[in-house]
Amino acid sequence: MVDFAVSPGKNAWLRQKMTELNILEKDILEKFVRSSGNGGQKVNKTASCVYLKHLPTGTEVKCMKDRSQSVNRFLARRELADKIERLTMGQESSAARIVMKIRKQKSKRKKRALKAHGGVEDMEDMESVENAEDVEAREDEEDGKMPGKE
Repeated sequence: MVDFAVSPGKNAWLRQKMTELNILEKDILEKFVRSSGNGGQKVNKTASCVYLKHLPTGTEVKCMKDRSQSVNRFLARRELADKIERLTMGQESSAARIVMKIRKQKSKRKKRALKAHGGVEDMEDMESVENAEDVEAREDEEDGKMPGKE
């Protein structure tokens, strides 16, 4: 794999992540497209937007966060690795663990607030609140929403 215009540590991390997920460079279709948005004439004249497609899974990523093509190549590969990780690992992926951690924190805050402000009289009421939150979280997952977002 090519070294990108980021720190050696980030390059090493990306190599390791792609190796763990069995993502090979030969399986990635890479195209460079002209960007749009902020950046002025520089962005409009150069093909700094990076499009990647992982051929075995069909996963596509388009990245135009930076004016530098090399940085965008790194960022696109990082996004691709994250997407493939979520596809293959599901609940065990790092993104899913972060979502579960946030849900747990919100649940604790809600319980504390209800208890402090007299919203829940006893533990039976507390359990019904927890069950309602679980049902709501599952419905959000089915709808494809992020937890806590409308």
